[in-house]
Amino acid sequence: MEDENARFVYLNNFEVERSWAVGEPKLPGAGISFASATVNRMEEMGALLAEDSDIVLLKSAMDDGYGAYLRALDASAGEVVAVEKSLPSRTITEDVLESPQTLDFLRGLADGRTHLMPMGISAAEEQLSEMVGLPLAGPRAEVCKRVNGKIYSRRLVDAFGLTPVPGVVCVRVMDLADALRAQLAGGGRAVVKESLGVSGRGMAVVPDASAADRLLRLIGRRGPQARVDMVVESWIEDAVQLNYQILVSRSGRVGFEAVKEAVLQNNVHQGHRFPVSLSEKHNAQLREAAQVIGRALHADGYYGIAGVDAMIGPDGTLYPCLEINARFNMSTYQSRLAERFIGDGRHAVAATFNLKLSRTHSFAEVAAALGCHLFDGTNLPGVLINNFATLNSGFGSGPGPFHGRVYGVCIAADPGEALALRSQTEECLRVMAESGSSS
Repeated sequence: MEDENARFVYLNNFEVERSWAVGEPKLPGAGISFASATVNRMEEMGALLAEDSDIVLLKSAMDDGYGAYLRALDASAGEVVAVEKSLPSRTITEDVLESPQTLDFLRGLADGRTHLMPMGISAAEEQLSEMVGLPLAGPRAEVCKRVNGKIYSRRLVDAFGLTPVPGVVCVRVMDLADALRAQLAGGGRAVVKESLGVSGRGMAVVPDASAADRLLRLIGRRGPQARVDMVVESWIEDAVQLNYQILVSRSGRVGFEAVKEAVLQNNVHQGHRFPVSLSEKHNAQLREAAQVIGRALHADGYYGIAGVDAMIGPDGTLYPCLEINARFNMSTYQSRLAERFIGDGRHAVAATFNLKLSRTHSFAEVAAALGCHLFDGTNLPGVLINNFATLNSGFGSGPGPFHGRVYGVCIAADPGEALALRSQTEECLRVMAESGSSS
């Protein structure tokens, strides 16, 4: 938004892509299931974005200790409003639509300057906007869905002369067979991606001709003219995985935002590292590509935050656009934290900590378990907890232990120390979970 007086109601509908992917072609065995209770509780991260006059809608009230922790860091602001009718299986938007009191509250905010600010816009957010009379702070759902497709990204790269990963768009089953065989003939593995695959799902790495034949036999049952809407590309081995954000204004200005790098240890994803040290050449290429992509998005009716996946091949080739995410990204929710706490001489690894729990835990217990490792605004190294609600989100889902998750940003003086802190944090939380207490 370019209105300095605008006020926002943050509606953090994580995995909005599920809505965009309904009814679209899938790989064999793939399907769009309801988002887990854990993913839906990531909506708590919206508290990290709000300014004093803004409002954040949550599925349930924030843990008092966690709220106090964020306030002590000056990491959150605004008014937090919990809906009165919440189900773990529903997104925050779906909860709001079933909560009459919350709907009335939102109707009372209509003053010409208050906007709904979702993570991403689907039909549900458009319905909510119409019901409560608050305009959306982003483009139509149809535009978001189209921009989010990997086919859109692929065609944009080709149209504007950006460096593409070797590959091709496949609209029909018959296209897929030719594309797979051509990619494998060039050596190395290939990857097949659904255009609207969700959060890293909806893709298959194909190592050889036998695997390709098995996949084609399954897809071929649909008939040679059946729509597939997929992308086939070479799998670039040992690449550095990057993600960056651009901000496209309503008037067409394009801003280049933070770059992050995926951290892998023994091919296991450990989180994202930032800031990223890029060569002058790669930095210039990335910024130039961002302007090209942003102008193309604006011409197609898109504005707001967009995340772009990129990578650097082992030969130094920069591929500046693998896909575009037409929504907020994890970097969006970490932006204020990065500005405030990760300046010169500091490094961070944003990580998730998955736990098996026998009971629910309060934030006070988590803080006690982490001890001196918990970031207090000054101590280094220290882990800043940037989502707590996900820890207990699986409670009540069935008998016996349940799965929980904590999100944290490990802040340290150098990348190695940040990774070491990640391991220490994981161990502290594991001990807490296994003991069933904070001791």
